[in-house]
Amino acid sequence: MSKQNCWEIIKCGREPGGGKIKDLGVCPAASASQCNGINNGKNAGRICWTIPGTFCGGKVQGDFAQKSISCMSCEVFKQTKSEEGPENFVLLKPGQVYHTSAK
Repeated sequence: MSKQNCWEIIKCGREPGGGKIKDLGVCPAASASQCNGINNGKNAGRICWTIPGTFCGGKVQGDFAQKSISCMSCEVFKQTKSEEGPENFVLLKPGQVYHTSAK
């Protein structure tokens, strides 16, 4: 069984050719080719939490810092983390930095 991308897990219809792109457009995660292969996903389909402007929970989400809490409780994040395991799971895309506190 192949690993599913976010649009397959949540069935949002915003992947290229999806049923909702006419109304909502293609999701930035589905077209983020610079993330292709991360966590064994297509484009950012298995690292969508790092992509600003994804449309989850019925509204456009902000950047990683703004959406990290909600994303880390999302089924896509949990499933990807579980499937990749602690040795292979990638939390951030290349060059991205996560700050835990403001300075």
